[in-house]
Amino acid sequence: MKVYFIGAGPGAGDLITIRGARALGKVSLVLYAGSLVPPALLAHCRPDADIINTAGLNLEEQIGHYLHAQANYFDVARLHSGDPAIYGATGEQIQELKKHGIDYEIIPGVSSFTAAAAELGLELTRPTISQTIILTRVSGRASAVPELESIDKLAYHQATLCIFLSGPHLRKIVDDLMQHYAESTPVALVYRATWEDQRTHKSTLGRVLEEVAVDDWKLTTMLLVGAVLDDEIEAASKLYAADYSHKFRKARVPVQS
Repeated sequence: MKVYFIGAGPGAGDLITIRGARALGKVSLVLYAGSLVPPALLAHCRPDADIINTAGLNLEEQIGHYLHAQANYFDVARLHSGDPAIYGATGEQIQELKKHGIDYEIIPGVSSFTAAAAELGLELTRPTISQTIILTRVSGRASAVPELESIDKLAYHQATLCIFLSGPHLRKIVDDLMQHYAESTPVALVYRATWEDQRTHKSTLGRVLEEVAVDDWKLTTMLLVGAVLDDEIEAASKLYAADYSHKFRKARVPVQS
């Protein structure tokens, strides 16, 4: 008996991995976070699978389903939004599975921060501009953020910042970012990337609060911050330059006239 923790991706039904879809298609029981995973993903399940929305279940109740599967020798798929490694609340489930001797496997998925970048047509790591991506969030009632990882401290690096679940805290986040980023720093809001009701808004730190109604950008909003969002800045890697040599290609020497 095995539990498969499957990354459902950011929302679109075809952004789950082939491995994840295959796992969904073979198990008898599927647990999914109905508040974050759209029904389109369930199309990959077996027609006769028992499908349970865990939005209203606590950890003990969810573990009860795993124990029932263990007692009856059938596999379980646990479908998480995005990638299970990022804000997936998988750690506490895995601890319980280990206590009960239940085998598990993690199948990664497409994260909402990469989906947001794709929807905006961005590369988040551009040479000489930013080679670092910081993934973070602000403290919530369920999960506190350590003080050393507060937004104002992370902003010091002026790297590319991807702030999950940022919508309700937008005013405070902008205030904290302004301690280190210039007002002209580009920002982008992406609400429910790849869902049918996806929305985006590009602006700057200094203007964004004047341009949007904060209440319109709910919990599942990603805020991207950094100079890499500026389309007018030109930056290119040497990797594909004609005069750059590496293991697989020799540099082209310019012909002297």
